[in-house]
Amino acid sequence: MRILMVGDVVGKPGRYFFMEQTLELKQSKKIDAVIVNGENAAHGKGLTPQIFEDLLRGGADIVTSGNHIWDNPKVMEIIDAEPFLLRPANYPEGTPGNGFCIFPVGKKKIGVINLSGRTFMNPPLDDPFRLAEKIVATIRRQCDMIFVDFHAEATSEKLALAYHLDGQITALVGTHTHVQTADEKILPNGTAYITDLGMVGAENSILGIEVEPVIKKFLTGRPSKFEVATGACLYCALLIKINDANNKVVGVERICIKERSKN
Repeated sequence: MRILMVGDVVGKPGRYFFMEQTLELKQSKKIDAVIVNGENAAHGKGLTPQIFEDLLRGGADIVTSGNHIWDNPKVMEIIDAEPFLLRPANYPEGTPGNGFCIFPVGKKKIGVINLSGRTFMNPPLDDPFRLAEKIVATIRRQCDMIFVDFHAEATSEKLALAYHLDGQITALVGTHTHVQTADEKILPNGTAYITDLGMVGAENSILGIEVEPVIKKFLTGRPSKFEVATGACLYCALLIKINDANNKVVGVERICIKERSKN
């Protein structure tokens, strides 16, 4: 089995490049399921029903999110109705939506858990470590593999949770920072890991956003209107290869596709 986990999709350029590349990757690399973080897909912040449908049509099977999931109020129209749209599980009890799901892939089932970090994150949520333990214990008998999207800022927090769950889950990938790291590996007890998947968005940007407004904010300390950057995009992801006989990870392949310049 081959599972593709894709970094944060940023705005319209990211959506279009995701839709363009994912279906082709599914065919060329024989991918069985795609998990993508969509929390920045609606003009850089949030998600709408239409954009969620676009991601599904573009090849996504499960859409995860993070701290920006609530930024577009239209997401409330689907957050409770779509079982394969996830928000971080460690939001307080009673928060709309689901933090994990079980998705059928052929004759097997995969569990997907979405969690948010607490270090340098706003808002700080419930403890992802203890909650992850509880969710894994709940779903491990219902599925063959478990994948975690840990939407977090601090590298140490991502690594700590990955080692904490090593051997209990199939993979833990980091999202949120939009910069792909080069530390993809299989941990000692078999869990696939990368600190951050990166993003699907404009390469000549600051995390998918136009450069000048971000620089202006740093120079002045005052609010600046951010706009999604345009131009040639990056597509960042991790392909996780699994032995069908025992559901063990046998390989990880970091993917970074650069769109040809539009100039």
